[in-house]
Amino acid sequence: MDSRTVALIRTTFKAVAAEEGGPDKLARSFYAILFTEYPHIRDLFPAALGAQRDRLIKAIGYTVERLEEPDRLLPFLAQLGRDHRKYGVTAEHYAAVSRSLRLALGGYAGTELWTDEVERAWEEGLDLIASTMTTAAEQETAPPVWTGTVVEHRAVLRNLSIVRLRLDQPMTYAAGQYMSVQIPSRPRMWRYLSAAVPPNPQGEIEFHIRSITGGWVGPAVVGHTVVGDRWLLGSPLGGLGVLRNTRRKMLMVGCGTGIAPLRAQLLAMTQRRSNPRVHLFVGGQHPCDLYDLATLSALSVAHKWLTVTPVVESIENPWWYADSGDPAPELPALQRRQVGQIGKVVAAAGDWSDHDVQIVGAPPMVQTTKFRLMAAGVPTRNIRHDPLF
Repeated sequence: MDSRTVALIRTTFKAVAAEEGGPDKLARSFYAILFTEYPHIRDLFPAALGAQRDRLIKAIGYTVERLEEPDRLLPFLAQLGRDHRKYGVTAEHYAAVSRSLRLALGGYAGTELWTDEVERAWEEGLDLIASTMTTAAEQETAPPVWTGTVVEHRAVLRNLSIVRLRLDQPMTYAAGQYMSVQIPSRPRMWRYLSAAVPPNPQGEIEFHIRSITGGWVGPAVVGHTVVGDRWLLGSPLGGLGVLRNTRRKMLMVGCGTGIAPLRAQLLAMTQRRSNPRVHLFVGGQHPCDLYDLATLSALSVAHKWLTVTPVVESIENPWWYADSGDPAPELPALQRRQVGQIGKVVAAAGDWSDHDVQIVGAPPMVQTTKFRLMAAGVPTRNIRHDPLF
């Protein structure tokens, strides 16, 4: 794809996104066209489309920004293609989505912006996306979905649970990856969750789930999951991980349940003969949000290459937290607990310009931490995070 085509696609999308309410209006228009002209496709989507619309716009934005980075974009699209097999998506569906999106963009952008050249540019870009996803799906030999049984559900906080499943067949994934899950009470609603443990011979996988106000899946998991529930899991996604035999020092930053993929990587690293130095900052709004410090402390005691620094924004717990003990005590091998916004604390804690960096958490936290580290001299190419969907 040449630079002119990329520029036309990027300019069009930014113009639409810059309008007040533009992204949401574009998503609504797209789905209206898609379901009107291809009504049979509606059954692939959940009844409530709010989260789906938001995810669509973020996925388009992520792709548009990386059209000139094929080494990063194409593997991401290939992963999405393998994951979309869980929906039963075919080439016909990709063609319908592509046409509907072009019609929605054209209708929203207007005749002055939406020229024949712009439409051809979008057609070329969407063809690249569809062909990459389709090819990856066709070449994949792993199952389109995995099934697993809940073997443990542990309530950690009022709004946070740890769920462990035993898969019916092994799943090959890298520590640090995430996958979409579907629970029995929320059919066709898939939520992305990161594995908190590396692959293991027992075929067990663990997720840390926070209930988000207004969410559909999280509250159902936290409030109603029971041992014996059967879940569906999509293909592994994401590119986080620590290469074997690397000597580059690592900086890991995780907030809340964002600690899960970093935790999985640390557990996997304990099985290696040698590792680089790793400094992990684990953050939360309140002390009770640092729910897994005991595990991290034990890892740090056993492995001298790991340093762990807890960070909280408030030293007080929320009113509803009834436990009289300190859920984030000064445990052995942990650095002294810091108070402040985690991005600011991390950026001021040292020179990280020669470190590989991973950031995991809510999108605002990831972006803020990334910008603070870049301002402190960390090269953008050294910073990794998964798509902020």
